Amino acid sequence: MADSPNRSSKLGWLIALMVILLGALVAINMYLLLSDDSDDDEETVEQVEAPRPVLYVKLEPFTVNLQGELCGQRLLYVGLSLQVADTETESYLLEHMPQLRSRMLMLLSGQSSQTVATQQGKESLKAEILELFAQPRDDGQPELQVDDVLFTEFIVQ
Repeated sequence: MADSPNRSSKLGWLIALMVILLGALVAINMYLLLSDDSDDDEETVEQVEAPRPVLYVKLEPFTVNLQGELCGQRLLYVGLSLQVADTETESYLLEHMPQLRSRMLMLLSGQSSQTVATQQGKESLKAEILELFAQPRDDGQPELQVDDVLFTEFIVQ
């Protein structure tokens, strides 16, 4: 019987020590979990940027004669908007609109009515227009970032 009070005293100290260790482990675990969450939140904030505004350069409609028609004169009436990536491209295109319109007129007048009337022809014309802007024309021209060509009006007559 003399061992019984001594054992319960040791058992009490052992339980108290286990509770303290368990509390310390829970506290460390919570600290690590909370500190990891704050780092993830910061990374998420950095990764999720505000969507940049979509910039468009609207071109006045073009009317051009089409090439190689056997049954008479054919016309193409087309309105375009260019989706650009940055304000530098937008301002350059707006400042150099006469050159831009001239390049577009030369490209459009070289098309045939049979080609541009089809969906595939329109896609091909879109690719040619994008290629036109990918090639620099003078030394002072920055790299133009034209993302898309949108046909706002399109009539072949």
